[in-house]
Amino acid sequence: MTDDLAERHVYGRADAPITVLEFGDLECPYCRAAAPALRELVDTSGGRVRLVWRHFPLFEVHPYALSAALAAEAAGVAGRFWEMHDELMSHQDRLAEPDLRAAAERLGLDPSTVAGDDAQVHAAAVSADYTAGIEAGVRGTPTIFVDGTRFHGKPTLERLREAVGAIA
Repeated sequence: MTDDLAERHVYGRADAPITVLEFGDLECPYCRAAAPALRELVDTSGGRVRLVWRHFPLFEVHPYALSAALAAEAAGVAGRFWEMHDELMSHQDRLAEPDLRAAAERLGLDPSTVAGDDAQVHAAAVSADYTAGIEAGVRGTPTIFVDGTRFHGKPTLERLREAVGAIA
């Protein structure tokens, strides 16, 4: 899990000593539910924790997950990954191509870059994340690792803090 693409989406300080890695799906309601706790964990860590996102689109059960991942990657090129991540998570019922273009417009991005053929240039990055997830034993989302140790159970703020505390 340490290839060049592995840490392209980091929330928090890039040099934070503890890494929380999430393999997620932008159409997954469980990922949406976990997102606030993960963000608060980082925001209240005093710079000790960072969150790294990797795509694991469950395309067999979430028909828009892959196109949403490509749109988020496109936004990432413009330095707006986390904004697009949040936008798509908050509108999981609207992830079709016109919705992705509208999300880009709301963020001030070129809508032509986030969907259709132009977004396909990001397929290799999403595929690399997915492959890394398979290799790490990921089967569903969210799958979270705290400094390389798989986190089990519901990712509440309290439980995440316990997992981070066990490392420190």
